[in-house]
Amino acid sequence: MARPLRIQFPGAFYHITCRGIERRKIFIDNKERYRFLAYLSESLETYQVIMHAYILMINHFHLLIQTKKANCSEFMRHFNIRYTGWFNWRHHRNGNLYQGRYKAYLIDADNYLLEVSRYLHLNCVRVKTLRGLEYREQWQYVRDYQWSSLAGYLNEKGVVKNIEYGLILSMVGGRKAYRKFVIDGIKKDIDNPFKTAKSRIILGDDDFVARAKRYIRRASIREQPSYRDIVITVLEPEIVLGILSKECGIKKGVLQRRGVNGDIRGMVAELLYKYSDITQARIGRLIGDIDYVSVHHLRKRFREKMRKSSKVRETFKQAEIKLINNM
Repeated sequence: MARPLRIQFPGAFYHITCRGIERRKIFIDNKERYRFLAYLSESLETYQVIMHAYILMINHFHLLIQTKKANCSEFMRHFNIRYTGWFNWRHHRNGNLYQGRYKAYLIDADNYLLEVSRYLHLNCVRVKTLRGLEYREQWQYVRDYQWSSLAGYLNEKGVVKNIEYGLILSMVGGRKAYRKFVIDGIKKDIDNPFKTAKSRIILGDDDFVARAKRYIRRASIREQPSYRDIVITVLEPEIVLGILSKECGIKKGVLQRRGVNGDIRGMVAELLYKYSDITQARIGRLIGDIDYVSVHHLRKRFREKMRKSSKVRETFKQAEIKLINNM
């Protein structure tokens, strides 16, 4: 059976989980948890990987990371081998500690990073013995759970080395807002976001999944005989804006005017996201110095208008054709 593909590129975000073989414990006591975190910290530094969140359970763990280099596989291989070797030495055992390879979802950070971080931090109360508790009791358990990164998201005193809190906190509006966001997740019993994933290795919208395919690489001919590298042309954002200005008459001054020309700004944001392979934060700087959240809502409103209006869909289609013709 073919293994799931590993999509790797600089700056990629991943949700990673690894479970003990036959669902056995991978942590027997706190000494092992501390050793695990020490090895994790060393590997993060060695491979220049950014960790945004983590949680350790009894028989598995979750990580939310970003790779500066296209090296997720190397990072996880090195880290897992070190902990497995030490665990086996300590317990006088041999063989695998984990159930097969780790699972890694490539994350569309603009649309799902915040949601995945909440899902990860709430993992400790998603067990049968705790699911029936009243939400205040669940919140107290989550807040007091020692083996996750949540403490630093709730209070500056909980901040620890090798965790990047800033990006996710900026998406929700700070620590107080993140606290409310997590509590709302408990109250509403928010479901696993990966249940709605359109791919077994990617969590993102249709455009993100399509763009991610260009990073597919075969691990080996034997492992992936049916896959070929897929290359999608990416245009520099300045080229996209230049083509839209020349072919569609969309001038830079129009994009800078907030509160008007919403459809035009939404269309440009959508085309930049689709064809320039840049973040929504950078899109915001290009179309009027607006923040990530505003770009997200701008694109969302425009997509809703496209679903409802054939005229808006046709306008977008014609602009898209002009971009493609200039590739």
